[in-house]
Amino acid sequence: MSPSAPGSVPDLRRRDLTLDLARVVCVLFVIIVHLLQVGIGVAPDGSLVTSRPAEQESWFNAATWVGQIMPLFFVVGGFASAAGWSSWRARGGDAAGFVRSRTLRLAQPALPVFVFFAIVLTVAALANLAPDVVAAAAVGAGSPLWFLAAYLLCQALVPVMVGLHDRAPRRTVLFLAIGVIVVDAVRFSTGVTEIGLVNLLLVWPLVQQMGFWYRDGWFDRRHPVTLLAIAAACYALLWPLTTWGPYSASMLGNLNPPTLPLVVLGLAQACLLRLARPALARLMEWRPVRAFIFVMGTRLMTVYLWHLPVILIVSGVTLLIPGAAPAPSSPAWWWSRPLMFVVVLASVLALSLLIVRWEAIGDIGPSPAATVVAAAWVCAFIPPFVVMQWFLDLGSAVAGTILLTVAVVLLRRRGRGTHEPSPAPRSVVSES
Repeated sequence: MSPSAPGSVPDLRRRDLTLDLARVVCVLFVIIVHLLQVGIGVAPDGSLVTSRPAEQESWFNAATWVGQIMPLFFVVGGFASAAGWSSWRARGGDAAGFVRSRTLRLAQPALPVFVFFAIVLTVAALANLAPDVVAAAAVGAGSPLWFLAAYLLCQALVPVMVGLHDRAPRRTVLFLAIGVIVVDAVRFSTGVTEIGLVNLLLVWPLVQQMGFWYRDGWFDRRHPVTLLAIAAACYALLWPLTTWGPYSASMLGNLNPPTLPLVVLGLAQACLLRLARPALARLMEWRPVRAFIFVMGTRLMTVYLWHLPVILIVSGVTLLIPGAAPAPSSPAWWWSRPLMFVVVLASVLALSLLIVRWEAIGDIGPSPAATVVAAAWVCAFIPPFVVMQWFLDLGSAVAGTILLTVAVVLLRRRGRGTHEPSPAPRSVVSES
């Protein structure tokens, strides 16, 4: 699964294209979920009101068992990260350079997002716009940023976790699983939610390990009936965990801080992905599908980071067009969601034409010292972590802009070394 030589055309025969498809579908699922969660309407007095229509429905919790697709994203990301680390080492790279490259691929696309929020929230504050509506919009628009914090942790740990996987794969998974259970037990027994933050270091790396196992062929070697039984057992286990256990029946409620049900869900989704692989492979043989997936794959982070601001902007525009904005939760509003999905996706892709270059890091030369990379990683990690914990506001947007600028500047510094692997060709699977 290693990439082709720099500047060459990737050999598609050496890549599992179903993983490209799965990763893009994960992001599209996220857009769909947020379209169902964001309701903006006008109150009788003419003021704007926000709501979360999907969460008001009786089927919402059950739907999250299917719609919470982020564990699968980390499984596929684990596959990509292991492949990327293997390729990086084969080209003579070290751990510091790898972490530098992966951190830059996350920090650089995030910077314009924080700049945008800083400008918009500053203008909103100066214009004295309705604080409640602005705050609600900021919280909603910033909600996907938790992913950056979790993924930055996973990427920084890849060299260590791949090494542990190579030496003791079963013990590594067992240790992480026990750690997740212990942290959850302490958190729920004490009532101190913040203890659950330790699981950022356990839950998502554990799900990422499943991607390593996927790459090793463990899922390939299981009979389809076995994979189906494992997936069914996982979903069966979620029922007592959320019914009698301390966990939320909504998989979104188990997201931050992350909990054991996400690990269980990730294993089920990995099994189902392998079961669906033949059908997905046939789908990827269709050129229009493959072309769409590859276009999306080159700007996936841009689509993910910008889709909620675009949803809010498009929703605001519809309010200015008579009859274009049905009341949230009304039948007309639900019927309008497919059209909104098309408009939002088209708008994000159009926007990506302007900012997708922030996803390409180019030739960044020799890596600076490991201490510089570590400092840059901390600067990149703090902004999304703060948003995850305390939500987005003007202060966190401005501070995030400053810290991410520092991170990008530090990461793009050239070290004194004479050798550094050139960037591999951009693709969904070969890059995280």
